[in-house]
Amino acid sequence: MSWHISYLDEAERELAAFDKAGRTQIAKGILKALQNPLPKSEGGYGHPLGNKAGINLTGCLKLKFLKLGVRVVYKLIRSEYEMKVIIISVRADNEVYIEAKKRLDKDNL
Repeated sequence: MSWHISYLDEAERELAAFDKAGRTQIAKGILKALQNPLPKSEGGYGHPLGNKAGINLTGCLKLKFLKLGVRVVYKLIRSEYEMKVIIISVRADNEVYIEAKKRLDKDNL
């Protein structure tokens, strides 16, 4: 099974806003996760998200770039083998997760 990746428009703009070194590191990490974007419990790279502090991101996963302080939130559309990147942002408290939830609701994901 081969997964493909897609980005929300906002996530593409967020990736482009990083400097070249940051973009490269994040893009490489996303491509590595694309090899097996499943949750860690299923042998993949993704860290599952749930319902925390009233922000329900159940079904979404995250990648952490610790040195950059960046989080990538994505959702798997298993029927289409698609890894849909929702947000790429610096983790500032729960703001990245609040914005991810807004985008999920807006795009009916």
